[in-house]
Amino acid sequence: MSWLGATLLAFDLETTGTDIEHDRIVTAALVRLEPDGTVSAERHWLVDPGIPIPAEASAIHGISTEQARGGVPAREAVEEITRAIAEALAGGVPLVIMNARYDLSLLDRECRRHGVLPLSARVGGAPAPVIDPLVLDKHADRYRRGKRNLQALCEHYGVVLADAHEAGADAVAAARVARRVGEAFPAVGAVRLADLHALQIRAAAEQAASFQQYLRRTSDPQASIDPAWPVVPYGAGDPLAAAG
Repeated sequence: MSWLGATLLAFDLETTGTDIEHDRIVTAALVRLEPDGTVSAERHWLVDPGIPIPAEASAIHGISTEQARGGVPAREAVEEITRAIAEALAGGVPLVIMNARYDLSLLDRECRRHGVLPLSARVGGAPAPVIDPLVLDKHADRYRRGKRNLQALCEHYGVVLADAHEAGADAVAAARVARRVGEAFPAVGAVRLADLHALQIRAAAEQAASFQQYLRRTSDPQASIDPAWPVVPYGAGDPLAAAG
């Protein structure tokens, strides 16, 4: 059966910044979407990251340091989030994440920071199956000009994003965009989940190599982009993991 007919679990984080090695979770959302696109369950977290939230990050997601201090302690939230994702994957529910290598890598580092069993240890390796609308869109429509952030993809595929940078809204929009990509490109939408995951591993590596080549040509001759997807291995920190 095509993954387009599957129940999906959408995941999104809002954070203190874009560095997977040092930044922290501020808000998180897990939203379950049924095959018809309706939301059947959702969980949200406001997290105390334990560090000040930079003004530029607050300006994006709207959460101040003072607000976050009233949230769930980071270790507790990270444990709950990681356990919920592991349980869904164990049950065969695919995980949808816009720019998965950022969110999943940062979650991995938060687990290690707080002494929480990482997702990879819970599921016996890299999490799978994962569906990443950013990777899929770049693969299926490689030469389209313009931005590829979530807002741009929503506009392109006709998905409503009512509250950008609110984790729940972003998670739902990412899942709906992923389905639209699959509907628009049968070569993506018709494949089985295991094959789709493998396709994205290859596509993400190709996209990383292309981006690295671009950076070396235009701005940084020493630029290095880790090709790993959906998680950058621990110890191979990639400060550009949030680039897209």
